[in-house]
Amino acid sequence: MSILVTGGTGYIGSHTSVELIKQGYDIVIADDLSNSEYGVLDKIKKITGIKPVFYKAVMLDRNGLESIFLEQKIDAVIHFAGKKAVGESVEKPLMYYHNNITGTINLLECMLEYGCSKFVFSSSATVYGMPKTVPIKEGFPLSTTNPYGTTKLFIERILNDLYVANKNLSITLLRYFNPIGAHESGLLGDNPKGIPNNLMPYITRVAKGVLPELKVFGNDYPTHDGTGVRDYIHVVDLALGHIKALKKMDSVGVKVYNLGTGNGYSVLDIVNAFEKVNGIEIPYIITARRAGDIAECYADASKAKVELGWAAKYTLEDMCRSAWNFEKNAE
Repeated sequence: MSILVTGGTGYIGSHTSVELIKQGYDIVIADDLSNSEYGVLDKIKKITGIKPVFYKAVMLDRNGLESIFLEQKIDAVIHFAGKKAVGESVEKPLMYYHNNITGTINLLECMLEYGCSKFVFSSSATVYGMPKTVPIKEGFPLSTTNPYGTTKLFIERILNDLYVANKNLSITLLRYFNPIGAHESGLLGDNPKGIPNNLMPYITRVAKGVLPELKVFGNDYPTHDGTGVRDYIHVVDLALGHIKALKKMDSVGVKVYNLGTGNGYSVLDIVNAFEKVNGIEIPYIITARRAGDIAECYADASKAKVELGWAAKYTLEDMCRSAWNFEKNAE
């Protein structure tokens, strides 16, 4: 079975690619390398013994995408590619809508044209907006607080509409919570270009001395210590969730699953855990809240456990330890 992994050299995509190869899938990676590096392919080979087929592809280039389907027999697509920074999406909404939504439509058109009927979409807990209660279940009302989340929600709606018009499709929407951590080899991890938008790579770069201090966006939320609470999940657990979803695509329809641990940790909880596990002090300052952020967000992932046989196994300590192991060895 040949799987096209868009955004496959990125953080989640690269870890998922490794797990796919380990379980015997043939994979083709498409990535524009805007937030990753070609060298990730060599690292995947070092871990698995196999260097994936690679296309440098821009999702907005319909012809470039089509060439992949012309040259490769694609049985299923796992779609990670897209811009993902909440703050940037607030500042540049048109760029986010154009890139994420138009790019996905291009990809879906190619799938339909070349008879590929299985699609796993990298969605997000941001589609729940500001939930009235936690933990969050898949049936909760959907809304968004920032353009990034809105692109995910719009794409979910597009996929539901697409299934209505094409009843042979098997579509799975995976709503991620907050992936952190790194591969046990130390070769793969969260390595964004420029100043990180996500918490853990910011912490690890402060620990390494690349950045002077962590900026904590707000300490006046209605949480146990005033900082935002999120559901942090190890990236390998998240990757394995995609394998479970693929194996379950034996029927048509649109299925939705939360992928999270079910535990909520604040920003300062993460800082404290990182300091304890790795023996490194992380200086931080409190700054104003970031536009589009919410107070608290963590998952009820019981549906994935029952229907997919998936549950997160790694601990918060595992996440903090592996993230630092990757960062301290990164060039």
